[in-house]
Amino acid sequence: MASTPRIVIIGAGIVGTNLADELVDRGWNNITVVDQGPLNLPGGSTSHAPGLVFQTNPSKTMSAFARYTVEKLLSLTEDGISCFDQVGGLEVATTETRLADLKRKLGYAESWGIDGRILSPAECRELYPLLNEEDILGGLHVPSDGLARAARAVQLLIRRTEAAGVTYRGNTAVTGIEQSDRRVTGVETSEGVIPADIVVSCAGFWGARIGEMIGMMVPLIPLAHQYVKTTPVPALKGRNELPNGASLPILRHQDRDLYYREHGDRYGIGSYAHRPMPVDLADLGSYDAGSISDRNMPSRLDFTLEDFLPSWEDTKQLLPALAECDIEDGFNGIFSFTPDGGALVGESKELDGFFVAEAVWVTHSAGIARAVAELLTTGKSQIDLGECDIHRFEEVQLTPEYVRETSQQNFVEIYDVLHPLQPKLSPRNLRVSPFHARHKALGAYFLESGGWERPYWFEANAELLKEMPAQWLPPARDAWSAMFSSPIAAAEAWKTRTAVAMYDMTPLKRLEISGPGALKLLQELSTGDMAKKTGAVTYTLLLDTAGGIRSDITVARLSEDTFQLGANGNIDTAYFERAARHQTENGTADDWVQVRDTTGGTCCIGLWGPLARDLMSTVSSDDFSNDGLRYFRAKQAVVGGVTVTALRLSYVGELGWELYTSADNGQRLWDALWKAGQPFGVIAAGRAAFSSLRLEKGYRSWGADMTTEHNPLEAGLGFAVKMAKEDFVGKAALEGRSEENSTRRLRCLTVDDGRSIVLGKEPVFYKDQAVGYVTSAAYGYTVGRPIAYAYLPAAVSVGDSVEIEYFGRRFPATVTADPLYDPAMTRLRG
Repeated sequence: MASTPRIVIIGAGIVGTNLADELVDRGWNNITVVDQGPLNLPGGSTSHAPGLVFQTNPSKTMSAFARYTVEKLLSLTEDGISCFDQVGGLEVATTETRLADLKRKLGYAESWGIDGRILSPAECRELYPLLNEEDILGGLHVPSDGLARAARAVQLLIRRTEAAGVTYRGNTAVTGIEQSDRRVTGVETSEGVIPADIVVSCAGFWGARIGEMIGMMVPLIPLAHQYVKTTPVPALKGRNELPNGASLPILRHQDRDLYYREHGDRYGIGSYAHRPMPVDLADLGSYDAGSISDRNMPSRLDFTLEDFLPSWEDTKQLLPALAECDIEDGFNGIFSFTPDGGALVGESKELDGFFVAEAVWVTHSAGIARAVAELLTTGKSQIDLGECDIHRFEEVQLTPEYVRETSQQNFVEIYDVLHPLQPKLSPRNLRVSPFHARHKALGAYFLESGGWERPYWFEANAELLKEMPAQWLPPARDAWSAMFSSPIAAAEAWKTRTAVAMYDMTPLKRLEISGPGALKLLQELSTGDMAKKTGAVTYTLLLDTAGGIRSDITVARLSEDTFQLGANGNIDTAYFERAARHQTENGTADDWVQVRDTTGGTCCIGLWGPLARDLMSTVSSDDFSNDGLRYFRAKQAVVGGVTVTALRLSYVGELGWELYTSADNGQRLWDALWKAGQPFGVIAAGRAAFSSLRLEKGYRSWGADMTTEHNPLEAGLGFAVKMAKEDFVGKAALEGRSEENSTRRLRCLTVDDGRSIVLGKEPVFYKDQAVGYVTSAAYGYTVGRPIAYAYLPAAVSVGDSVEIEYFGRRFPATVTADPLYDPAMTRLRG
């Protein structure tokens, strides 16, 4: 066998050993795993993890990781016993809010292909006899959930991979990362340097310290989480043969932030009900490998009984049989938490060959290990990694203060019922546009994303509801979809369609790519043809090598060697920065290119509506007619005495422009347009109206309607791919494909009753079979119907009837040709 790249994996826990195994399975044979602890008990989170695997998650990605973890651990056996005890999972509700949430969670399970069922209180008691049935309103049962024997799995994986040639070095501390020419070359340890072509940090809560060795911020903090074992429970006597055996389903009592599992005739109880307990790694002292035991390890801190006592009372209320026993043992175990609760996966943008797989719980361990192995061996994970990409955070979200506060808040909210739009209460007002003061004066209702304050609607427009034609009035919403919503959005949509509106587009990520190699870089990375005249604007895609959609971007050619990009976030920034560095370092002077994030220093107003041109004629002497600025063209202009870059495009489907200027001139531009717009009925409009108008036009949203798991032809974006141009990333994978031979398509659905609103991720049924899930949804104010988009099998075509399940109820819907609004594009083209 030919020698493969030299891989060093830092951390011999459940992630690191799984990664070694996945790489061996793919034929890689030059692998070293190093851990500062003894291999039989490394002492990290894996060593004390209770092993509960609940697969259902609002994230399709995380559910897919969990499903693979179950599959793999079931197959990992010794003496006929697998490393996964598939006892099932039961989540119980003691409040109506939780019961409704479990019905929504069952929808997630159905969307992601996981079997489950809502149980009545009597059925919960039948499945779990120790429950106090009087307190239970219902439960969610997933038979394929269960218990991972994580520590045992690690030992079996070590033995299996050692036999395949993997080298393990226990009791070996990592002290540094060697590099040359911005590429990793080795790992410095207490026992010498280990040469490496690729390093993967799977160090768990030590991951931030490993990141510091290369100057990389790994945004996680260690937090302690309480776990206890009881004395023997008489009701469990003789039920389980093995000391850690279990036969009852794993149990979650999320209304009290608690979970439960059996340990033979004892109970294990985990609690998130206590105060956050952040841990300073410096306080853990030196790592004395010789003293490590199952009761003495770095990740196991002293138990604070006073923090657990309220949970003990809640436990005896839910499980009265435990009143006959006591707390025998307890500890505060360290786990990793991040600002958004997600894992951290990917390659450093500064140092080639340095990867991380951190903040990964046992639940998702084998799934993430497989994804990283695929990244290393093929450059592509079959499961989309956008939600756990290490580069997804904005710079403001990487400060120690932000990471510390938000990670602790995620601990507090881990079992809370959270709405998809629910914003952080703190920290807020981290990033505000130059129009923020004007928005506040208009009564903006702000939600937060990426640190930005984004207006969703404006109370100043409430009076418009009295003027609005009856056909624009939206139906009453149910309590869940009404949260973070307002009928004012209907008035703002109405005014956008009939007059003119101003939208704050400042939070849209803006990159400037410039230099003699700028065109070459964009031609190679994007699906569109960028070799156009100055002033051209192009909607294009970024693909991975398998043809999956990494992102969609808008590119304006401002000069021969300067392009302005509208991108989707920091993941795009990191992608372009790494590619630009490689092109510059490996090419000639003509290949030099730089990438600059200009978002914070600029701002943008979306001025859209049938009267937009009338308004513009009063504040600018530049020609904004079709002759002066055609659709998908850009030019420099002066508006209200402010120099702007105007792009003729619109995400709401109406005539208008994106107007960009420097941040210091932003408020002046807003004021000029606002004053000039009064005779034309100008309003400020928010993201709620924007989202509705976007869906009416069938515009896709990256991360929801398309990810790396979808190709352009499935997503209905084949028009953005110019197969005639020279090679670009992903082109080879698309050869021979077409919309006609795609096995699935992104389809537009309209809800038949005209009033039942869904929010996204709900399962879609065709002939009583779950065949897809909602990607984006909104009420279409212009068309007077709820709209949803969903990937459906190709056999499901326009005109077919489907059903969307929402909180356990199914709404009939119809597959409809899209776009629903202005399919001939006459409004946009003016």
